Amino acid sequence: MFYRQSGIHHTRYAATRKLWPLAADRRLLGGLLALALLAPLLLPELYLNSYLAPWLIWTAAALSLTLLMGIAGQLHFGFAAVMAIGAYTSIHLARAGVPFELALVGAGLAAALIGCVFGAAALRVKGLYLVMATLAMQYLVSWVIINVPAISGGAQATLATPEVRLLFIPLDGDTALYYTALGWTLICTLLLLNIKRSSVGRALVAVRDKDFAAAVIGVDPLRYKLLAFFTSSFLGGVSGAILAFCYYQAVTPEQFGFNVSIQLVAMVLVGGLGSVIGAYLGAGFILLLPIVLTNLLAWVAGLELFPVSFNLIAHIPLMVYGALIIAVILFEPLGLAKIYDNIRKYFLVWPFRHAQR
Repeated sequence: MFYRQSGIHHTRYAATRKLWPLAADRRLLGGLLALALLAPLLLPELYLNSYLAPWLIWTAAALSLTLLMGIAGQLHFGFAAVMAIGAYTSIHLARAGVPFELALVGAGLAAALIGCVFGAAALRVKGLYLVMATLAMQYLVSWVIINVPAISGGAQATLATPEVRLLFIPLDGDTALYYTALGWTLICTLLLLNIKRSSVGRALVAVRDKDFAAAVIGVDPLRYKLLAFFTSSFLGGVSGAILAFCYYQAVTPEQFGFNVSIQLVAMVLVGGLGSVIGAYLGAGFILLLPIVLTNLLAWVAGLELFPVSFNLIAHIPLMVYGALIIAVILFEPLGLAKIYDNIRKYFLVWPFRHAQR
């Protein structure tokens, strides 16, 4: 059959640590990667710029938060502030004539340093107290951005992104912007996949499960908590810069409000805490599903089979969207990634009876 483990014999430890030992997984991944690379040729610009590119960028942001919440177990409800720091830092550096590659690094470092300052609260507190510390970061960063004209230009100001080049290629077309977003998302994906199977990843998991027990076996919780905040904030800062240059192309303080932080947490939780594929599924669920529901309802209303008010059209997708989130959490608390994993494991043994539970 096309999806079997038979015939795979591990003779070296390196073989057991492969990311995709099944040939079917490698074929599926290759097909998805080919579709992603050919998307500018297959999709209209509207779908490429309005759906696919933002989905990839928000997936990178969700992967950044997954490293902190899913792998290290540290709660963060102010991640939109981290992305805001990266976005504004990159724009100011690019306007000062810094190459875009260095501007991205500078954005990540600025977000990582400020994120570590507030993440230091994780060294002494956890749970709801840590949530309060990250909420303080969200509101403090938002206040500073709004009230310091040197950063944002003012509360109602819009800061436009300058023209830049990435690897000597000007980012002035839809295709170039899409491939930049795709490249950064792939980098985040490979980074998390390899962190999860490294000694650093195992140390972060040990700290997540029980930091006192991790300290007993020689893992320094303070060091690895700060490392998790630094790395996650660095990735989040670069994701914020990519979001500003490749999608918004102009930033305002309202684009990185508290509601954005809640959406990022929802992406991680609904997709599957600690899952890489869950970040993709969660970002698609939170970002694209409301758009699909709205378009579907507008199409049904256009048929004029029954009278529907515009107010109802605006609220029904939100109600259905909220009900679907509750349904996912109730029926599969481990998220959409677990549903995918259940389907995958079913086909590993299909059609034998012991696959049925």
